[in-house]
Amino acid sequence: MGKLRPVELVAWEGPWAPEDPDANFKADVALYAKLDPMSTISRLAEALQLPDGAIARYVLAKWASGGSGGLLELGPTMVKRLFEPIERAEAADTDEARLDAYEQLRQMISWLRLPLEDPEQSGY
Repeated sequence: MGKLRPVELVAWEGPWAPEDPDANFKADVALYAKLDPMSTISRLAEALQLPDGAIARYVLAKWASGGSGGLLELGPTMVKRLFEPIERAEAADTDEARLDAYEQLRQMISWLRLPLEDPEQSGY
């Protein structure tokens, strides 16, 4: 296990520049600054008879590994296939190419979610 270190939970609300490439993420961080996550963590920890730190570590680890979890669920081949229309559209750099990419992605995702939406008709 890695070295344990304390982390201060900072309620950060900015500022950031409008042209900041990470502005959307920073706005989301600022939005959640108004909440106290420790009240939920403490109640859950008490209910489960676990230390607050164990729940906090779990929440952070689960969130931090979410991207790789999504990759594992979809698989590298499907991620590449889903990104191909986007690459073609960006290379063409036209609205028509982007709309075509959207339509292709819509069809691919519709196919992927068919077993979730209509298990009887999906053939699975």
